[in-house]
Amino acid sequence: MLNMQVMVVSFGSVEGAQLWLEQTGCTFEMMLDSQRKVYRSFGLGSSFSKVLKFGCLMQLSEFSAADRDFPDFPHRLLEDIYQLGGDFLLDETGKVLLSHPSKNPLDRPNETDLLLSCQCCDLK
Repeated sequence: MLNMQVMVVSFGSVEGAQLWLEQTGCTFEMMLDSQRKVYRSFGLGSSFSKVLKFGCLMQLSEFSAADRDFPDFPHRLLEDIYQLGGDFLLDETGKVLLSHPSKNPLDRPNETDLLLSCQCCDLK
């Protein structure tokens, strides 16, 4: 069994973060990075064209067709709708074991890559 902690990093407001956690049912710890220092240190940014790319919009439309709800955010809490996040795995010293900056809002590393990153570095 792997000994890890999962954390969500957001640059939004406390109010927006709490609403997102409630609406998504996410139980992971969240850190707010209002200055976007962590965000920038991992080379993340925003992209109008990548977020609104046709293929991405088609995938999101499938969520609606499958009757999946999206979080309902007031416009005043929307900070950067074109943000591109990512998934990163760090060891206890802060060394980056896996870096996966998202190519679009739905891009996530697969489970195999995550597990291989853990096993290669002998995280137990």
